[in-house]
Amino acid sequence: MCKGVAKPFLKWAGGKGQLLDKFANLYPSNFKVYIEPFVGGGAVLFDILQKFNIEKAVIVDLNKELINCYKCIKGDVGEVIRQLENLKDEFFALEEQERTNFYLSVRSKYNKMKLNGKFDFEKCADFIFLNRTCYNGLYRVNSRGEFNVPFGKYKNPLICDKDNLLLVSKLLQKVEILHGDYYQSKDYCCDETFVYCDPPYRPLKSDSFVSYSQIGFCDEHQIELANFFKELNDKGCKIMLSNSDPKNTNVNDNFFDDLYDGFDIQRIHARRMINCQADKRGDITEIIVRNYEGEQHD
Repeated sequence: MCKGVAKPFLKWAGGKGQLLDKFANLYPSNFKVYIEPFVGGGAVLFDILQKFNIEKAVIVDLNKELINCYKCIKGDVGEVIRQLENLKDEFFALEEQERTNFYLSVRSKYNKMKLNGKFDFEKCADFIFLNRTCYNGLYRVNSRGEFNVPFGKYKNPLICDKDNLLLVSKLLQKVEILHGDYYQSKDYCCDETFVYCDPPYRPLKSDSFVSYSQIGFCDEHQIELANFFKELNDKGCKIMLSNSDPKNTNVNDNFFDDLYDGFDIQRIHARRMINCQADKRGDITEIIVRNYEGEQHD
């Protein structure tokens, strides 16, 4: 039996691993169902599953390849591990200059492969391999929906973290996994539910890279999400939402302060981890919006 603390099995832009210590004092104290409508890399999901004795969790994401990974790891983690081990063995058997071509061949195959039940485990393994070996752990697609991040040229990437995958699979057994937009989670929400929303962040004016999918998330979408937040509030859910803080680049930008007026808004310090220029990675503030105050778990 594998023991330890489960952590995200993917690198993910905007992942919340660095903020979990701060989030521990922001979670509500009592809930039976946890819902995450933008699951991404799942740092908060795995944190919640290991800190709270909940009855059920529901995760949703618009990225069908990502959701396929969660489903495959939940359904047959042994097969995922087997295929990742094969990729790892092939990769490390190559000379350093040959690894780029191997990466590009896997990326090309991945982009041509369709999720139809036949290749789902292979695509899951390729997804994790590409994530672990691509430049900076980015997930980015072009206008045709093709993954196009270049090779990262790491000397010893962790391609198959068997122990962590086993831990993740065990946790996922009480998780319902859905592909779609965040509205799909609405029917699961009630007054015994805690919902954490981590949507695509509103880009700061200095950001040069803001899109991780074919579908952007503009101010209109942020407003629609705020309306969804208010609908869940009316249902009695406890809700927490993260987003960028526009005041990092414009102190007069009150977009979120106005949008979530009447709710608890806090600003916390975070480190910008993904930027093509190292000197632009540093401490910034992010906003946390909650419809509850002062609750902490033990």
